[in-house]
Amino acid sequence: MASKLMSRRLMGRKAGMIQMFDAQGKSVACTVIQAEPSVITQIKTQANDGYNAIQLGFDEIKTADPRTIAKRCTKPLLGHFKKAGTQPRKFLYEVRVDSTDAYSVGQEMGVTHFEGVTHVDVTGTSKGKGFQGVMKKYGFRGGPASHGSGFHRHAGSTGMRSSPGRCLPGGPRPSHMGAAQVVVQSLRVFSVDAEKGLVIVEGAIPGSNNGVVFLSEAIKVSPVKAKSGAKAHAKKK
Repeated sequence: MASKLMSRRLMGRKAGMIQMFDAQGKSVACTVIQAEPSVITQIKTQANDGYNAIQLGFDEIKTADPRTIAKRCTKPLLGHFKKAGTQPRKFLYEVRVDSTDAYSVGQEMGVTHFEGVTHVDVTGTSKGKGFQGVMKKYGFRGGPASHGSGFHRHAGSTGMRSSPGRCLPGGPRPSHMGAAQVVVQSLRVFSVDAEKGLVIVEGAIPGSNNGVVFLSEAIKVSPVKAKSGAKAHAKKK
C-alpha cells in the first residue's frame, strides 16, 4: 500500500483559469493544473541515505533531434537518468515516505493519487513585480493629492526624536515585490481528469501560466469545508 506522503504530493504546471459550474448551477472560478506523470528516478533508504524517500522527475525534456538532449541537461544528470533507465526530466524533487517497499525505479505517479481528495494545498512562485513603493506593496494611503504637498505617494516619516534617534529595521519600506514562494491552503478539488492529467481546483493559485507548482493534500481543512467537499464529490459520482 502506498504511503500517504507519497500518494498526496505531485508537481505540475499552472495551465490557466476556467469557469466551471457546480451541482447547483453556480459559476465557480477554477484553476487548471496540468500534472503529467512524474517518474521515480531514485529510491533512498534508511540504510544507505539515513532516511526513506523517493526522488521523482517531472517534465520530460523533448527535442526534435535526440542528440541535442545533451545540450539541455548536464552530464552528471544525464548519467543519473541513464542509470535509472528513464528519459531526462527538467525538474527533480523528493518526497519522504514511511517505506520504500511499494516503489520501484521507473514507476510513474500521476493525478490518480488525488482521486477522492477533497482539498489540496498549492505551492508556487508568485509573479514578480519588481521594485515597488509602499502604496502598491503595503496599501499605504499616501499623502494629500492636491498640489504642493510634496509627498503624494511617499511613506512619510519613518524616524523619531533623539532617542533612539534612528529608523528601526523591519518596517515597511519600498522594496522588491513578488517572485517569492507562496502557499495557498485548503483549495477545494473541483475535478480530476486522469486521462488528460488535469487537476481542477476552486480559486486562484500563485504564479503565471505555465509556472511550476506543487500539489499536496491539505493539512488544514475545517470540518465545514471537509463536509461540503465530501458532498460535492459524492454528487459528481
